[in-house]
Amino acid sequence: MKASHICLWVTLASSGLVSAFDPITTTVVVGFGAALGRAIFKYFKETCDPKWIAYNATGLKTDLDSKLFGQHIASRIILKAVNGFMSNTNPKKPLVLSLHGWTGTGKNFVSQLIAESVYAEGMHSRFVHVFTSTLHFPHAEHIATYKSQLQQWVRGNVNNCERSLFIFDEMDKMHPGVIDSIKQYLEYYDNLDGVSYRKSIFIFLSNAGGDDITKTALEFWKAGKGREEITLKDLEKTLSLSVFNDQNGGFFQTSLIDKNLVDFFVPFLPLEYEHVVQCAMAEMEARNLRPNCNMADKVARDMIYFPKPERVFSSTGCKTVQHKLNFYR
Repeated sequence: MKASHICLWVTLASSGLVSAFDPITTTVVVGFGAALGRAIFKYFKETCDPKWIAYNATGLKTDLDSKLFGQHIASRIILKAVNGFMSNTNPKKPLVLSLHGWTGTGKNFVSQLIAESVYAEGMHSRFVHVFTSTLHFPHAEHIATYKSQLQQWVRGNVNNCERSLFIFDEMDKMHPGVIDSIKQYLEYYDNLDGVSYRKSIFIFLSNAGGDDITKTALEFWKAGKGREEITLKDLEKTLSLSVFNDQNGGFFQTSLIDKNLVDFFVPFLPLEYEHVVQCAMAEMEARNLRPNCNMADKVARDMIYFPKPERVFSSTGCKTVQHKLNFYR
């Protein structure tokens, strides 16, 4: 509909000429106006269709290659898993990813990159749902209520759009048993009560397993091996067992692991000095600042590294880079 046509309709309505039309013409015009209104509403309001949801595989690869540092294992797994899932027009179950590692290593950032590759609105999409354990499920005495609410929330949102993304942050702080309430939605069912969950994505973020990941990375470093030599096989089994047996975490004895419903346990390695420098340089670029190696070096050197004798890994990863960059500007 051209702008001139819309303006004509507004002019006729404001001048009272619309009321002079015969009943049939008026009905057609009113009906046309309603249809136009729906079209405009649909155009500007995000809907569950290809205009708003269209996977950009190239964009995800580019972002992982250029913005995620020191995570060769995670980058490879994420790209293959999401590519395979989104290219399958008839998946047998939802994609379930569990991301593990210490703070600041890129878990939340990767979740953001996945959202941006699938949804035009990225993390602001109405089809992306983020749960934080300490905020949404804080009290142990309300576990039964949380389970019921979580089931209703997931079911209602997937019913609204089958291409929904659910992100559960701080899984290591979630009360055991809560997450099992959605186990049936992650299984190999065509549908449950008329709702199909097979095209949805579930991402769990956790610090659990960080000690085991760091231990393996440190062993490779002490042996003089490059971190790129670490493979998923070196970490996956230990990681899943560690998470499953963590009595204080949301995955403790969970049927999600027992029934093999988690497709990939994705380890995020602790970051070293060079990766913090890369993060600082990337942050400068994001702010449209001229790259400054000296400033990036100052930011990286200001970090606390562990273990104390070796000082190999940044204790906060790249999490505080933004604030430290403000200090040195």
